[in-house]
Amino acid sequence: MSAIRSASLSMCLLIFDALSMSIKVSGTEGYAEQAQALVEQWQSISFADQHRSVLHLIPDASSRILDIGSGLGTDAAAFAAMGHTVVAVEPVDALRTAGIDLHSSPRIEWIDDSLPDLAILLSRRETFDVVMLTAVWMHLDEQQRRRAMPNVSSLVCEGGVLIMSLRHGPVPYGRRMFDVTPEETIQLAASEGLQVVQRLHTESVQQSNRNMGVSWTRLAFEQRSWMIAMSAGFGANYVSTPGPQQRPQKAQ
Repeated sequence: MSAIRSASLSMCLLIFDALSMSIKVSGTEGYAEQAQALVEQWQSISFADQHRSVLHLIPDASSRILDIGSGLGTDAAAFAAMGHTVVAVEPVDALRTAGIDLHSSPRIEWIDDSLPDLAILLSRRETFDVVMLTAVWMHLDEQQRRRAMPNVSSLVCEGGVLIMSLRHGPVPYGRRMFDVTPEETIQLAASEGLQVVQRLHTESVQQSNRNMGVSWTRLAFEQRSWMIAMSAGFGANYVSTPGPQQRPQKAQ
């Protein structure tokens, strides 16, 4: 009987430790505890409906896509089905495990990492054609957002795109969220060579959220860090003109 109690206690401690690891990641509060309910809720959300306004920014050709805060991996699975290679980053153990079970694909690699530092991901020294931050950025406080933007920017290849969504409205019970303005986000991105190419305010795709007055801002940026390097290194010796195909030209 003593051995059984000891084994049961050990199992409880293992479960508690796993739950604690997810909770310790700032911004994930409430997700581990509500994982089962969220799995059922999120499975009803259509990828096409949620991302209709930004799908034109996804390359047609096979590309490398990074999905930060991948949750169940619904978006990662959709991108993989489109022929892309996806790295799905999710710090909440229960959600990441559910995502791996639901969306097993050789085109998806799952990583346990988190903002603002993304230490594991950055150590790999990789860049991506598309970086997705869907319903993630508002979980970071102001200091964390300032720390995170250079790290996120460094993962976007030259000419690649960063696609983000910002949530506006009441904060669900037990969650950690902040009302982040598009203006602040655009300014932080610009300082890292990311130029805004789309800004759109939309209602929530979930009826329950619409009933509560939840809306979203969809932002998209193109990586043009060469412009910052050009300005710093050459000053008045170079001129530029706006446009997605912009490249440095010597002044005449």
